[in-house]
Amino acid sequence: MTPAVLLPVLTTSPLSLTLPLLSPHFPPSHPPPFSPSQLLIQPCSAQSLHIFEWWYFRKYGTSFIEQVSVSHLRPLLGGVDSGTPSNSNSSNGDADSNRQSVSECKVWRNPLNLFRGAEYNRYTWVTGREPLTYYDMNLSAQDHQTFFTCDSDHLRPADAIMQKAWRERNPQARISAAHEALELEDCATAYILLAEEEATTIMEAERLFKQALKAGEGCYRRSQQLQHHGTQYEAQHRRDTNVLVYIKRRLAMCSRKLGRTREAVKMMRDLCVFQLMKEFPLLSMFNIHENLLESLLELQNYADVQAVLAKYDDISLPKSATICYTAALLKARAVSDKFSPEAASRRGLSTAEMNAVEAIHRAVEFNPHVPKYLLEMKSLILPPEHILKRGDSEAIAYAFFHLQHWKRVEGALNLLHCTWEGTFRMIPYPLEKGHLFYPYPICTETADRELLPMFHEVSVYPKKELPFFILFTAGLCSFTAMLALLTHQFPELMGVFAKAFLSTLFAPLNFLMEKVESILPSSLWHQLTRI
Repeated sequence: MTPAVLLPVLTTSPLSLTLPLLSPHFPPSHPPPFSPSQLLIQPCSAQSLHIFEWWYFRKYGTSFIEQVSVSHLRPLLGGVDSGTPSNSNSSNGDADSNRQSVSECKVWRNPLNLFRGAEYNRYTWVTGREPLTYYDMNLSAQDHQTFFTCDSDHLRPADAIMQKAWRERNPQARISAAHEALELEDCATAYILLAEEEATTIMEAERLFKQALKAGEGCYRRSQQLQHHGTQYEAQHRRDTNVLVYIKRRLAMCSRKLGRTREAVKMMRDLCVFQLMKEFPLLSMFNIHENLLESLLELQNYADVQAVLAKYDDISLPKSATICYTAALLKARAVSDKFSPEAASRRGLSTAEMNAVEAIHRAVEFNPHVPKYLLEMKSLILPPEHILKRGDSEAIAYAFFHLQHWKRVEGALNLLHCTWEGTFRMIPYPLEKGHLFYPYPICTETADRELLPMFHEVSVYPKKELPFFILFTAGLCSFTAMLALLTHQFPELMGVFAKAFLSTLFAPLNFLMEKVESILPSSLWHQLTRI
């Protein structure tokens, strides 16, 4: 970081109101010059601070004030700096952690995203709320341009129209452009757009995707024969491959939503094999194996779920909440039906129970937001079209589809309820270190607020949430200690205050007693007082 970059950071820090700043016009190899008049005017502490800040920046390559404000004061004041993923220093290990934190804050396309016309728009019609943010839909528009367009679109009139349609912000303009493209020829991407945004039911979307599949397979076969004839044809074949994979995946999701789960599993298995055979990097972004895991869980085919996990839960592959929590569910399934916290505390945990607890701790460390949704401590909303791994958006997307699978396994939620908070005791400082994963990135809150709608309360981690009883007890103890201290220091004054407080407190009771005495006969009142 150069001093020129340092200035805006310092002006936003909590110390910037009281601490002088470095001049942005001098390189770090020379200290900021001070004229004699400046030295006379500035206080001694300010001079020392300038000199110390220059020395610290020259020695360590970063600002001391920035280190203190970002690393220590901002978390205490509730601030989040999305530009600084972790404490910055010049060591290689910390640099690797910073790069990992930045990569973990990457926004991914939701593998189980819903259909806009058949699901998101229906929600808007019923509730009047928009489930998708503009930021989320803008990311989807960029994805569509990446997946469904290429430089050779001008050679086919329908593709040229669709290239403009994917850039349109108005949904009706996109739909009109898709119909215009279909008037020229059978265009697979036009059918995709209509299935996603115009179809109001899943059955109608499936019908349009089948038409898209027919058109997409023809384009794929033609481009496959010409893919080695030049870079232009290679790009066109890559685009046709992406279109074909997208159509088949959405058809499999339609079958899953319509109850034909075995058919969906077969299609997803074929796609996973297709994805492994091809060498196109974009296919890995679809994460089709997460669709396959969810469908296999619906069939309660746990042996096949374990086989898929063994293939994708590898140390070299990026993790996700689906992988971590599905692995925890399988291990919890072996012991959850007979698990009892009281019995476990008496005899200790068995090997299988220990494995299940460790799997839950691993999953919670990866994404700590999921348990509140699975335990229904926080209400679910429709998942966004994009998710942030380890963030609240990923937790919503996972729990929305997998809550029923946890409920189906007897005792799994009970085991989760008893053990998930133990993860936070294992990792007391999750922003600085991790047990099985890299430190939890602090940029998740900012991205989740962009991805999730305004009516949803974004889950923030790490956030200390104390029960009301603990807060009430702490306040009562503090108040009692303060009263004891004041009484010891000012006994006479506190006696006056105590008398005034008690007289005010018992004033309504005295008033009521006077009214009773005035109403009741004196002889009856005398007998009552004697009793």
